[in-house]
Amino acid sequence: MSAAPRVLTFGCRLNAYEAEVMRGHAETAGWTDTVIVNTCAVTGEAERQARQAIRKLAREQPGLRIVVTGCAAQIDPGRYAAMPEVAQVIGNAEKMRAETYRLASEHRIVVSDIMALKETAEHLISGFDGRTRAFVEIQQGCDHPCTFCIIPFGRRPNRGVPQEHIVAQVRRLVDSGYAEVVLTGVDITAYNTADGGLSQLVRRLLREVPTLPRLRLSSLDPVEVDDGLLDLAAAESRLMPHFHLSVQAGDDMILKRMKRRHARDDVIALAERLRARRPDVALGADIIAGFPTETDAMFERSLALVDDAGLTHLHVFPFSSRPGTPAARMRHLPGPVVHERAGRLRAKGKAAMDRFVAARIGTRAEVLVERDGEGLSEHYLPVSLDGDGAIGRVVAVRLTGTDHQGRLRGTPVQ
Repeated sequence: MSAAPRVLTFGCRLNAYEAEVMRGHAETAGWTDTVIVNTCAVTGEAERQARQAIRKLAREQPGLRIVVTGCAAQIDPGRYAAMPEVAQVIGNAEKMRAETYRLASEHRIVVSDIMALKETAEHLISGFDGRTRAFVEIQQGCDHPCTFCIIPFGRRPNRGVPQEHIVAQVRRLVDSGYAEVVLTGVDITAYNTADGGLSQLVRRLLREVPTLPRLRLSSLDPVEVDDGLLDLAAAESRLMPHFHLSVQAGDDMILKRMKRRHARDDVIALAERLRARRPDVALGADIIAGFPTETDAMFERSLALVDDAGLTHLHVFPFSSRPGTPAARMRHLPGPVVHERAGRLRAKGKAAMDRFVAARIGTRAEVLVERDGEGLSEHYLPVSLDGDGAIGRVVAVRLTGTDHQGRLRGTPVQ
């Protein structure tokens, strides 16, 4: 008996959205006994995991057709086409087009020039397999690549989805029962269409989809957060009080060598402005440990930024050299130094998170139930629930303490 097509996704929330589009196209085209592997290229480890998964799929399911797509496949299609387990490689543009699936090409590699794209493909989906939160793509690409980042070579250039389409997509998802929508893209603060930028889009969504309980934003570039977005953070309770910033380092010289557009003080000032408008805000950040040329003193400034900006939700990445990027040609630090610094950053982040969690005990929270006995608060904190809650619904709880895993415990309130 033939099996329906599946999508195995690595990497970002944008990939999660695209996975649903691909699944729909493949099912409509009648694909069977196929797994589409949607790869990520942000680190060498992400690519290694994808290749390992491809080999495991072929080993455990002989005869399975494996199609590879995503950023890693877009950047280096020949590498994946050379794998004997792979039937076909398709690009980031092709994977979103229905005709790619309906008019299956006999070519082993179907990848076009991503730099030539001018528009995003527009799709309406009704749900996400196995997820209680919905991700909505609002833009693609990035026009200001950092020296360490390979992703623009897989996604370029920046282009936004028209606002009316995003409104229609969010309305459909809410009508399908989703209580939280996450706006996602490669660089969402660069979103800009004829209708306006990100803050105008957020304001319109909250106004025109009044039944949307929760709206959350994915990673924000600090230099592009405008006053309109800050004002929305203060005025709109449905806009979740957790903001994740693409910081990457806490030292100005390293930030310049990364080709970031903000300075250390800009991050601290933004954190202060956000807290002035919404005192309970939770701030996260991406930080790279061991960037080439980083001295002990430079690293200490990144470490200190956790406290200086009040960061709690840290995503720490040991520097991963990506061939073809300027940073790959810089003087690298020894591997043990990179990983020791990453460990210290993670420990610093855990201590900050532990303090933030402890401060929430005794307060009220709104928790989106994601599975039996577990959910996610508005501050992006996992909560263990006392009693039953309907999966996919938002329930009010009193945070009473923590469980054996350090997660908050919540008791439903009337």
